[in-house]
Amino acid sequence: MNCRSEVLEVTVEARQVEEAMLALLHTILLHRSTGKFHYKKEGTYSIGTVGTLDIDCDFIDFSFVRVSSEELDRVIRKAVSEFKDALSNTGSDGMGQISLEFYQKKKSRWPFSDECIPWEVWSIKVNVVNLANEQERQICREKVGEKLGEKVINVVEVINRHEYLPKMPTQSEVDNVFDTSLKDVQPYLYKITYQITDCLGTSVSTTMRRLIKDTLAL
Repeated sequence: MNCRSEVLEVTVEARQVEEAMLALLHTILLHRSTGKFHYKKEGTYSIGTVGTLDIDCDFIDFSFVRVSSEELDRVIRKAVSEFKDALSNTGSDGMGQISLEFYQKKKSRWPFSDECIPWEVWSIKVNVVNLANEQERQICREKVGEKLGEKVINVVEVINRHEYLPKMPTQSEVDNVFDTSLKDVQPYLYKITYQITDCLGTSVSTTMRRLIKDTLAL
């Protein structure tokens, strides 16, 4: 199986990291989740509904839609918080990457553990910049909102392509395809990982500051 890979990149100031990551990860998971499966008999099932919530960001001029599951939100927030804390330990400027990998399990014979086979990976590259004053922060707030809107559209376009998805499982195999641990929603099996780079490339930092300077000149 070929695992498809998508890369998104955003430049934000430190206080925007959490909201930007939540917006993108929740957007992807909204389209990679179903309602709970209710099996009537093997091979016959119904699917529950997925509730949604509109979320307004505090530090970015942006709103996004997420699955209304509080359980799922807690899991995502925990991973994003750990990523944000690791980024903040690098100093004022830094960069890192958080990845959302979807996979399915392939049962192995005892005594071997199940094999996890990835089928889609989203990598979000994050560049953190340190801005000089409140005026620059306000411009950054608007510009990051515009960029996030573009990224969300990109995510939806990619997901709407007719590409590989694991086939709907039978009741005995549902845990090989979906995370069934949540009571109100059923995302495809996934894991979130991250990595941090100590310093931000000069070109990225300069590009953001040039963008802000050009806006001030208007």
